[in-house]
Amino acid sequence: MIQKPKGTADLLPEEIKIWHYIEETARIILGDYQFEEMRTPMFESYELFSRGVGDTSDIVSKEMYDFYDKGDRHITLRPEGTAAIVRAYVENKLFGPEHKKPYKVYYMAPMFRYERPQSGRLRQFHQLGVEVFGSTNPATDVETIAMAWDLLKELGLSNMRLVINSLGKTADRIAYRQALIDYLEPFTEELSEDSKNRLHKNPLRVLDSKDKRDIEIVKNAPRILEFLSDEARTHFEKVQQYLTALEIPFEIDETMVRGLDYYQDTIFEIMTDSKSFGAKTTICGGGRYDGLVQELDGPETPGFGFGLGMERLVLLMKDEQVEIPDLQELDAYIVGLGEETEEEVLKLSISLRQQGYSVDRDFFGRKAKPQFKNAQKYGAKVVITLGEEELASRQVPLKVMNTGKEVKVDLADVYEDFDSLFRQATMDTTAIDEYFGK
Repeated sequence: MIQKPKGTADLLPEEIKIWHYIEETARIILGDYQFEEMRTPMFESYELFSRGVGDTSDIVSKEMYDFYDKGDRHITLRPEGTAAIVRAYVENKLFGPEHKKPYKVYYMAPMFRYERPQSGRLRQFHQLGVEVFGSTNPATDVETIAMAWDLLKELGLSNMRLVINSLGKTADRIAYRQALIDYLEPFTEELSEDSKNRLHKNPLRVLDSKDKRDIEIVKNAPRILEFLSDEARTHFEKVQQYLTALEIPFEIDETMVRGLDYYQDTIFEIMTDSKSFGAKTTICGGGRYDGLVQELDGPETPGFGFGLGMERLVLLMKDEQVEIPDLQELDAYIVGLGEETEEEVLKLSISLRQQGYSVDRDFFGRKAKPQFKNAQKYGAKVVITLGEEELASRQVPLKVMNTGKEVKVDLADVYEDFDSLFRQATMDTTAIDEYFGK
């Protein structure tokens, strides 16, 4: 039997309801903050990520799905969203004066990384991300973090911690990089193989190692905050001040560096210790990347953004037993009795849908009782019954399921203005009686 590839998942209709709820809620919240959606190709040039994300990052060095196409072009499936958005920003000249500043976009898209599948971590996963271009104001950092916080709160989550740090400016990182190398070199033989390889290429990545020996070694390593310039320190202090003003609780973790090489100044993660993951897990993370647009051949442009893992978010919402509203309600169920009603039931179903209502019906010639059971099971608000008698009289009974109230209405009125009938019928029983003059 052919099965799905390892590290992928089928999202079945029962599961997709929570995805739709997240996506719809996100679009509302992001729209309130004046973000607009952008969509980029699922595959890009390998160079985009090797330059943008960094050759020494785990993503590029270990996890990318890359190949040469029939034109001998080095291609990779998109492993993260920011570099692709920046490429589109530069290529389409979205930095021009005719575009709003800051320029704010979001995306919801599949990403691909070859890594060991586990709870909340797949080889094809989905990410919700945002990017803001054009502002160095620390208020931009905080407003974007606040938006992520608002979204997670709106989705009903409470088991969250916000952790922040600063990586300083380029010069700060260069000075810190050398200090870190000086500290780590005496421990070279004790480091994991990955950290040995990173020691002189990108020593900050050693701080992010999950190896137990590495974790012990870096406990006493110098801290990046000790190397911040006055400008970077002021920026970070403003971020803390604004978060406090918004009453968003946060912690500072001086060892946090994030997994991508383009970050500088503010970085953050929103974490959870939900039992769904078995360990402390990041569900949302991001930061400032003021040099990335230039690195990808664009003009000097500051940037700030975050990515949020959708699969992890779904698991967390299940763990916290968040109630998911039914976004696909059934307005009307049409009970058809007898083969001679088939054409009219078909016409009526299509008409009500064209009037903007969700409609279901029976296709198996069942008797009235099992059809009404299905209408109740599926949560239909009203039921219209159409049998031989109704077909002849051109009048049909309309039953409101939550009250049991039933009235007869002209079939022509259902076709011409079901909206009025439906609104009046589902208000209350008094309104029904008044409307139909009973």
